[in-house]
Amino acid sequence: MSIMMPVKYPEEFTRMGIDAPSGIMLWGPPGCGKTLLAKAIANEANINFISVKGPELLNMYVGESEKAVRTCFQRARNSQPCVIFFDEIDALCPRRSDSSEGSVSSRVVNQVLTEMDGVEGRKGVFLMAASNRPDMVDPAVLRPGRLDKIVKVGLPSAQDRIDILRAITKNGTKPPLEENVSLERIASSPECEGYSGADLAALVKEASILALTSHLSLREAAALSNDDLSNLCVSEKDFEDAMKKIKPSVHTEERKRYERLEKTFASMDR
Repeated sequence: MSIMMPVKYPEEFTRMGIDAPSGIMLWGPPGCGKTLLAKAIANEANINFISVKGPELLNMYVGESEKAVRTCFQRARNSQPCVIFFDEIDALCPRRSDSSEGSVSSRVVNQVLTEMDGVEGRKGVFLMAASNRPDMVDPAVLRPGRLDKIVKVGLPSAQDRIDILRAITKNGTKPPLEENVSLERIASSPECEGYSGADLAALVKEASILALTSHLSLREAAALSNDDLSNLCVSEKDFEDAMKKIKPSVHTEERKRYERLEKTFASMDR
């Protein structure tokens, strides 16, 4: 809403004297769909989308990184309305220290802050960023007028996992699932607890590979026709075997760390 409303209702915002929200930072464990969410927001708002991975703008030569930052914002101004999405913002704008003054990272952070503050005007350019390590982002980036809306994108709940599995499998049509396969039962199983969206995608892929391997073995053994694909479906057992191989990518200790971070950023989530 922070991005879509100013785009859809610019005259209303102008009449009320409300400046468009400056920026949003999405944070949470890896593989939870932060990038997909940013793309979906831009698509829903029907505006241009520029995605930049933080490390892409870093350059060993003096002045080149700052130039890359300026170029990125200029591209967005030329394409407005536009969203600039900084993935891995913690790599681009790490915490500065007194000893880092004058370093490449410090100069890059200063350049990003200058562009965020809109010295040359930032009307029609919206900012989004994502980070797995929000505690490593320079606090100045998160101050009001910059990336001042902080939103957590956490691990999916059991219901979320059901919805994600339905989306990944296109409601059980690709890959085709056997009739007795219950995505609800799979998503609610203890083995799936702590799975991220990326883990669920890996689970479906692994189950599909197991089903295909089994099908090809049976076909070769029975000398069946290559054209008969009616029995090529993913079974419940394929998912069970896949779950033994695919473990949550976000381990227990890491989940606890994110829980602690959530308390730190709770007052900023809105």
